[in-house]
Amino acid sequence: MLCAGTDMENWQIPGQMSGNLQRSVKDTEIIHVKLPRLMLAAPASGSGKTLITCGILQALKNRGIHAASFKCGPDYIDPLFHREILGIPSRNLDTFFTGRGMTRYLFGRAARDVDIAIVEGVMGYYDGAGGDSLTASSYELAKITDTPVILIVNAKGMSLSVTALIQGFMEYKKHSRITGVILNQISSGSYGRLKEIIERELSIAVLGYVPQCAELVIDSRHLGLVMPEEVAHIRQKMQKLSELLEETLDMERLLSCARQAPVLRAVEPQVLHILKRTKKVQGLAVGIARDEAFCFLYQDNLELLAELGAELVYFSPLHDRKLPENISGLLLCGGYPELYAQTLSQNSAMRESIKKCITKGMPYLAECGGYLYLQESMEDLEGTAWSMTGVFPGKAYRTNRLGRFGYITLAANNNGQLLPQKSSIKGHEYHYYDCTENGGAYHARKPAAGREWDCIQGGETYAAGFPHLYYYSNPQFAAEFLQRCKAFQKDAAWKRFSSE
Repeated sequence: MLCAGTDMENWQIPGQMSGNLQRSVKDTEIIHVKLPRLMLAAPASGSGKTLITCGILQALKNRGIHAASFKCGPDYIDPLFHREILGIPSRNLDTFFTGRGMTRYLFGRAARDVDIAIVEGVMGYYDGAGGDSLTASSYELAKITDTPVILIVNAKGMSLSVTALIQGFMEYKKHSRITGVILNQISSGSYGRLKEIIERELSIAVLGYVPQCAELVIDSRHLGLVMPEEVAHIRQKMQKLSELLEETLDMERLLSCARQAPVLRAVEPQVLHILKRTKKVQGLAVGIARDEAFCFLYQDNLELLAELGAELVYFSPLHDRKLPENISGLLLCGGYPELYAQTLSQNSAMRESIKKCITKGMPYLAECGGYLYLQESMEDLEGTAWSMTGVFPGKAYRTNRLGRFGYITLAANNNGQLLPQKSSIKGHEYHYYDCTENGGAYHARKPAAGREWDCIQGGETYAAGFPHLYYYSNPQFAAEFLQRCKAFQKDAAWKRFSSE
């Protein structure tokens, strides 16, 4: 049975196209693939998922096995570590953003030509949106994608109690999909005894252990792990970790668990198929900020823009002096601009280039760190304020707490926005910085807690604010943005701007 895209409430196309969603569409992409796959999950954050996932990815690469990697949830940094190892983009899978059908489709499309797919879980295995549901949990993703799960258990300071913990996770839901266990931070002696007990009493495969290795730990900062390029000798560390795991994990048994996954079936959601046929642009370039300061980008967001016809042209607000030539739109993503506030400020040529193009009417999207960059000034971590682009008159400043954290659904407060008033798009917020003015073009609502607020500076050609948007939660948003870019390209203002 094909898994059709049934979560259509977030993908409604207004006007005459909406009726097309009820009909089958010729040439719709259908995915039917025997895909070995595993999810590496854990009882809680801090259990070692990212480090062990990276070590396994490196071990697979060393064996000549072509792997694709994924991260459950909206995390940006863990996929960058995956990419550092594999040399290819890692993607996010998030059932809050895309529901059942679109999630399966994105997973199957990205992994259909690889030997194995490795999915890194998020938080604790059953932890979902709002703290009191399974929505967007690792468990829900494993269920939707029919993916076997290996539970990574930090057994430091535990002995027989680890058996009870594993049993609880296996039995909390009838079909937990947990097919194997890796014990982290224990000695070889303890592992031998615990492995025998766990396999005898729980009838589950214990696939190995990871001893304590202080030299292989990845440091963290206020938004999570440091960036891969900040880890000294990262490639050597990952190679050393993979060699260790080859000794302490049963890699053949782990691969056998992956091969037990059933055939993955999915179909391209009709709304996506229709947009690619009716809203595709040609000859259009969009400038994408990407460097050390601006690096929080969903790979699938970029690929959706490309699928809809845009050429993606990357530039660096840190290192380049001006925007790329002949672009008709601009995307300023999140990242760590606060760590580079002085350098960004001192690159006055780039700041002036960006303000000039926006003043001329170029469509743009700015998220979180990108929004900070558009302020009049931004504080660094020491509290020193530095001049930014000045597109908005506000000031960006550091707070002492995580603000407006978590999943949100966004709806336009009025007409005249990139998003039609009756439509919505999903995203999340995660930031320790705030601004003196955050706009009110859109209304944000958390999925469980009931908290709501207005946010985003927005208009017909732009949206700028703290929310990180996931375009596949409403592909129409990306399509409308590109249509605005195309209109700007045809306008005389673009011709004047590009020739100056």
